[in-house]
Amino acid sequence: MDIFRTNNGLARGFRASADVVAVLGIPYAAPPFGADRFRAPLPAPAWSGVRDCTKFGPIAPQSAELPGSPVWSPGDGDILTLNIWTPVPDGGRLPGRLPVLVWIHGGAYTFGSSAQPDFDGLALARAGLVVVTINYRIGFEGFGHVPGGAAAGHPDNRGLLDQVEALRWVRDDIAAFGGDPGNVTIAGQSSGAASVACLMVMDRARGLFHRAIAHSPASPCYTREIAEATTREIAAAAGCPATPEGLTAVNPQALVTATDQVVDDYRRDPASGSRHYDPSLYAPVLDGDVLPADPLAGIAAGAARGVDLLVCHTTEEYWLLDAVGSCAKITTDEQLALFAEDFGLPDGLVAGYRAAMPDAPVLDVYLAVFGDLLFGEYGNRLAEAHARAGGRTFLSRFDRRRGGPDGTVRAWHCADVPFAFGTLDDDAVGFLIGGTPTPADHELSRRMVRAWADFATDGNPGWPSLDEDSPSRVKVWADGGDPTDGKSAADGPVSVRAPWAGAHFPVLRP
Repeated sequence: MDIFRTNNGLARGFRASADVVAVLGIPYAAPPFGADRFRAPLPAPAWSGVRDCTKFGPIAPQSAELPGSPVWSPGDGDILTLNIWTPVPDGGRLPGRLPVLVWIHGGAYTFGSSAQPDFDGLALARAGLVVVTINYRIGFEGFGHVPGGAAAGHPDNRGLLDQVEALRWVRDDIAAFGGDPGNVTIAGQSSGAASVACLMVMDRARGLFHRAIAHSPASPCYTREIAEATTREIAAAAGCPATPEGLTAVNPQALVTATDQVVDDYRRDPASGSRHYDPSLYAPVLDGDVLPADPLAGIAAGAARGVDLLVCHTTEEYWLLDAVGSCAKITTDEQLALFAEDFGLPDGLVAGYRAAMPDAPVLDVYLAVFGDLLFGEYGNRLAEAHARAGGRTFLSRFDRRRGGPDGTVRAWHCADVPFAFGTLDDDAVGFLIGGTPTPADHELSRRMVRAWADFATDGNPGWPSLDEDSPSRVKVWADGGDPTDGKSAADGPVSVRAPWAGAHFPVLRP
């Protein structure tokens, strides 16, 4: 059976394999443009007949062109869609209700989509899950502050509201695809993982999911003042007034172009503060409404203690950003000292990394500090805060490396995702993993897929939680077997925790 009855109409999918049906591009909300631009999402309209859902829907406005992924075309409107992979055993009948995994893509809240090849849900569906991947508004459309805010009908954090609307759709419709709306796990990577952390403390999302997986959660949330200042910069670059009328009058392409211009200005100006190093203009806004608290503080206060949490970060996060040229090159001690000052890092933090990496060049020290600042240490703290607040929490690190003719492929940002999805063989992920996967790579991926599926099923990924008295409370994913299981999060060449003792998150100060 490849036709499914949703509350809005019939949807036709296709056999992604003999045992899995994929249904792509299903609208979960109305197109967020025209009179509905910069507003909270509205329910998707019903359709008549059978809707063809055999290809991904349009993606949100952005300038990125990612390997193997569709690009945004100005004029695309129906961007709030989701995709489903569901197992169909012999006989063609859906099984009983299966656990559901909902994936939120990353991309610095500025780029990315559910159609990226590394997010194909086939392997996880074969492991017994109903897999859902979603598009949501990004960039200014999703996270830019519009003056007047919610009182004027333009709430902050529209991208988060889209995610909530997608989860409501899952609650109401996923049973038609064999999924259990009472057993939903949300998962994401980078800004998608930070979105997961935000959803954990949002009243609007309460009860819509039961477990959470955060791959390399990104640390910053922005105050209203920071968001307002960013809007003024974007409006100036777009040549429009920083008013609801002015921003609405310019098309999405103009705001994408303006965003790229402002980012480039920060990159070119070493005196522009913390945004010079890797400009991220958008992040969830601490508006006290949609997002009532900073996720780390909210989780520490027990806002999500009833949600099981699994955190995974890579040991060399920021080497990817350096490899793709998206962050500043810091190669002198003077530049490194300015970096620490711009981010308000505690005295002695950089020295602590130097002591742990005595023979490393300045660039490597900088990348290690920056990676832990944005991802590694922040992820560790999320996990530990949740455990202290009474939430069942699992922590893991991805530490797989590979040598090759072009040098070492590190355990860097995003590298763990195709292993967890079982998508190693797609050519588009070759750069992330260093070329053709080896048998050891496939074995590592098989174990990660199984752990993620088991966690989504019953909350047990296969290693002790942080609240258990065990020496192996941190799972380390590495090549072949489990030779590094049981190491602490402080082990490894670039994972340094002690110097962070005096740092408070968030520490970003645009």
